[in-house]
Amino acid sequence: MVAWEPGRAPAAPDLRALDFMARHGFNFVRVPTDYRFWTTDHDYAHPDERVFEHLDGYLRACQERGLHLSLNLHRAPGYCINRNDLEIHNLWTDDIAQQGFLGLWQTLAVRYAGVPGRDLSFDLLNEPPDPGQYGLTRDGHAHLMRRAVAAIRAADPGRAVVIDGLGGGHLALPELADLGVTHSGRGYQPMSVSHWGADWWDGWRAGDPHYPGTRYGGLTWTQETLRDFYAPWREVQATGTPVHIGEFGCYRDTPDADALRWFGDLLGLYREFGWGYALWEFQGPFGIVGHGRPGAHFERQGGYDVDVALLDLLKGARAG
Repeated sequence: MVAWEPGRAPAAPDLRALDFMARHGFNFVRVPTDYRFWTTDHDYAHPDERVFEHLDGYLRACQERGLHLSLNLHRAPGYCINRNDLEIHNLWTDDIAQQGFLGLWQTLAVRYAGVPGRDLSFDLLNEPPDPGQYGLTRDGHAHLMRRAVAAIRAADPGRAVVIDGLGGGHLALPELADLGVTHSGRGYQPMSVSHWGADWWDGWRAGDPHYPGTRYGGLTWTQETLRDFYAPWREVQATGTPVHIGEFGCYRDTPDADALRWFGDLLGLYREFGWGYALWEFQGPFGIVGHGRPGAHFERQGGYDVDVALLDLLKGARAG
């Protein structure tokens, strides 16, 4: 439900992909959504709740396969990390957008009250911006997230909730370590490896994609550099706050040998830290299916041409 176009209905759940995930022992599916599917002319207060029946179908399909559904608001009233210029309001400064955001989560909390936490969590907002960008401040962000969690818990006290780090998901949130929610980070550093050739990113030819040893952001990246990058997240984890990597992956233009070395180091840290993770995406230029990365080896499994080396790395790093 992230690919919205005027007049376009949400896609049905991909049952074959869900079967593949369940068969290989994965247990977490993150579904990104766009509020425009259920909102007309930015009237946030009156969503077309018939569209939520599609979410009901996603949830049932996951429950039938023992998969946890993480319901993520990828484009929210007044904010999206991609094409934020399409919004007419500002989530960080406009009360109308904030009320729309809070009202949506309250509506969903009422709708799914009583669904077991093992089956469903709410990921409040995909990748908030950097402090200072679009008027966001750390205090303002923290206040809005606290209000959203309170609205959800008023309707459904047991609902599992996830909040993404700032700066596109990369910056930890120690100021919200007391909130009793899961904190969600990202696995895209260094961007010169993960986004090499991704032409929607301004630095898509910055540095070089060869790992280890690529220079990016003034650093030479190895597994120890990655370990240092996650130190603030480990400090939040040390308070008793669960940490999860809500997105990570490597774009198709990075040479496969470099991508696999990078994946191996990153996943080794996640396993060491006890963090779960979600690959962006199952099928496509970041996925285990259909990326076409130079030098990758594919085998036919479950009706898909699968990057088996990457699949084995993912399976081997699953948190207990």
